[in-house]
Amino acid sequence: MLYLGCLAGVFAGAGVAGEFGLEWSRVVPATIVLLVPALAGARMWFVVEHWGVYRREPGRIWRRSEGGAALFGGLLLSVVISIPLLALLEIPFWSYWDVASITMLTGLIFTRVGCLMHGCCAGRATSGRLGVLLPDDRGIWERRIPTPLLEAGWAALVLAGAFLVHASRPFAGAIFLGVLVAYGACRLLLERTRVRADWGASRANIVFSALLLLGGVVALIASTPT
Repeated sequence: MLYLGCLAGVFAGAGVAGEFGLEWSRVVPATIVLLVPALAGARMWFVVEHWGVYRREPGRIWRRSEGGAALFGGLLLSVVISIPLLALLEIPFWSYWDVASITMLTGLIFTRVGCLMHGCCAGRATSGRLGVLLPDDRGIWERRIPTPLLEAGWAALVLAGAFLVHASRPFAGAIFLGVLVAYGACRLLLERTRVRADWGASRANIVFSALLLLGGVVALIASTPT
C-alpha cells in the first residue's frame, strides 16, 4: 500500500501540476527524488520515537521487515531537502508544495488503508458504536476505534476540498498551508485514539501537530492579501 500510495501520489501531482502553473515534466522528477528523504525521514522519526528499543539493537534500525515509519519525519526532511533541489530545477517552492499537497494526501489515503490491514497505528479497544473488529500489529483482534480509516477519510475530505478551492487560492502556498492546518488538527484529534505503549512518542506527535496547526494558521493569516 505504501508503494501504491507513492505511485498514485506521483500521478496525481503530475495531473494537477499544469493547473498550478508548473510543468509536470519537472514536478515528477522532483517528487521522485524527494520520496527518498521522505521515506528516510519517516523511518528516522519512528526510530527516534522508539530509541529505547533501537539503541539496544541498532541492527534493527533499517530492517525493512519490521516496518515502522512516521509521516512527520518524512514531511520535515523532504521540505528541507526540497529547498536546494527546487532551486536547482527552477521550480517555485510554494507552487511546488501546493502540488505536493495533492501527492501527499493521495498517498496518505493508500498508506492508512495499509496501516488498517497490517494493524499498525491501531486504535484503542472500545465498546462504543464506533468500534470495528480489527487487529493490532501483534495480531490481536478486538473491537477498536478505526483510527487509520478515520485518518484516511479525513485525508479524502481535505483532498476534495483542495481540488475545489485550488483555482481560487489567494497566493502560492495557500493549499499547502491549509493542508498542514487540516492535518495538524486531524492528528490532534486522533492521536489519543491510538494504542500507545510509549507516551513520549505520542506526546512528540501531539506537540508537532499543534505546531503545524498554529504555524499554518499564522502563515495563512500573514500571507493572505488584504
